[in-house]
Amino acid sequence: MQNSPYPKRQRSLFQTMEAHHLDGILFTQLENIRYLCGFTGSDGALLLSPKGAYFLTDSRYWTQAEEEVKDCQIVHYKKKLDGIASLILDLNLKRVGVEGPSFALSSYQYLTKKIGNGTELIALEEEIKNIRAIKDPQELSLIQTAIDLSTKSFSHIMQLLHEGAIEREVALEMEFFIKKKGAESTGFDIIIASGHRSALPHGRADHKRIEKGDFILIDFGLRLQGYHSDQTRTLICGQPTSEQAKIYQIVKEAHDFAIEAIRPGIPFCDIDRVARDHIQQQGYGDYFGHGLGHGIGLAVHEDPVVNGENKGLIQEGMVFTVEPGIYIPNWGGVRIEDLILVTSQGAEVLTYLPRDLKII
Repeated sequence: MQNSPYPKRQRSLFQTMEAHHLDGILFTQLENIRYLCGFTGSDGALLLSPKGAYFLTDSRYWTQAEEEVKDCQIVHYKKKLDGIASLILDLNLKRVGVEGPSFALSSYQYLTKKIGNGTELIALEEEIKNIRAIKDPQELSLIQTAIDLSTKSFSHIMQLLHEGAIEREVALEMEFFIKKKGAESTGFDIIIASGHRSALPHGRADHKRIEKGDFILIDFGLRLQGYHSDQTRTLICGQPTSEQAKIYQIVKEAHDFAIEAIRPGIPFCDIDRVARDHIQQQGYGDYFGHGLGHGIGLAVHEDPVVNGENKGLIQEGMVFTVEPGIYIPNWGGVRIEDLILVTSQGAEVLTYLPRDLKII
């Protein structure tokens, strides 16, 4: 039987508590709660302190919590904030951290009033933003399983991609396949954008028919056992023009150069710069506007963020996307996206669909 990962994950936060003189940290973000105790429901709270770990829930989830929650004492409440306040007071906690970016101001004000002046709530952001950034072996296995099913879904829809096919119909078939094969959901609205629409980085599938000469940008992913996959391939209907072939090659080179540059200890902004500089040098810098990538795990977009502003350092065990693109309005666009794992030696590419331009 596999050892529970939750005690180690919970203990990793004790150093944060000590460094900031906290008696505990309150979590209400569902991804963090699932990461720290295993609960998969849609509401609840988790309070971690050196005195113990406590999962709080109401009657809707009593049975589910008993089945799922590990390495925590389960506490019942009728009203969420009242239950949290009572537990904080019972434990005599004087300084409690909360998730600054996601903890509602109204909840903060209500809770502050309930616990009185003897306890202070401290908004945390940078201190806890990366708690899920380093993936453990169990998480890596789940991410790879999601990638495998996602890859099968791409292979499945290849038979539907041809001149005259309707983007939305192909996307719906992909979604049906993903769910039929056991995924909880797609990770996001599947992007299938052809022709001039491929210049839309987030161009969700429409009623447009694929035409000869179109680039077809397909960005797809799913959630399986809580964990996500995310990858993008750009295809072409018929033989590419010299300009299409050139732009595809520039994006592929930017993608490959960035992956080759990944090492533990290098700032994220440097990796973004490798891809961006290459596209800029080829004369297309104005057509690459988004960041190079993002972390992935229990959320499809999570820390770390890979862009030109993030001066944080890459660490072994992180999983994130590398997805440069060129998008020319009223002409078309190309993006190539893969998921990578940072190892002691560099980057291991987890996604494995071919990256050469595929002609349909």
